[in-house]
Amino acid sequence: MSAPRRIGVLGGSFDPPHAGHLAAAEAAVAQLSLDQVRVVPAARAPLRDAGPRASAADRLALLRLAFGDRPWAEVDDRETRRGGVSYSVDTARELAAEHPGAELYWILGADQLARLHLWREAAELCRLARFAVLARDGRPGEVDPSLGALARVERLRAPEVRASSTEIRRALAAGRDAGKALPPSVAAAIQARSLYRD
Repeated sequence: MSAPRRIGVLGGSFDPPHAGHLAAAEAAVAQLSLDQVRVVPAARAPLRDAGPRASAADRLALLRLAFGDRPWAEVDDRETRRGGVSYSVDTARELAAEHPGAELYWILGADQLARLHLWREAAELCRLARFAVLARDGRPGEVDPSLGALARVERLRAPEVRASSTEIRRALAAGRDAGKALPPSVAAAIQARSLYRD
């Protein structure tokens, strides 16, 4: 198999992975002709107050279930192995070094695009990768003027998927079903592992 030329990167806490994550990755693959999507769970996201509720091992297992039937997806554990706070720019540097000449596409929601200027070495990340952005709550998201000339943004089109890891955790903690927000295999594994129960 030839080396991937267009690599998508979908990062986040994935606490738990849900239908919105799948929709974003699928839209990016279909619309940008990506060869591969690296799904990279953070050990700890830098702009969140608290760490993930589920362990790295549990989140990796759930991601492998969620994306297991997508041949273009590869669950990448580099940030959980690295430990500590996870910075996208470090992962982008590593992937660029591992795949010289490949185009990197960072897949994110419009809410994260609006906060991009707060990310560590955001200008360097803009140099290393393009951004594949999915509208959130009907809003396309805008880049802060400080990165306006640097950020290369591709807008993704996809049906709105209303799924929030925070809301899913709340439902599960209260003993409620998360409905269609979770892939069935992920929902079954969460139940089997007794995750997110208070």
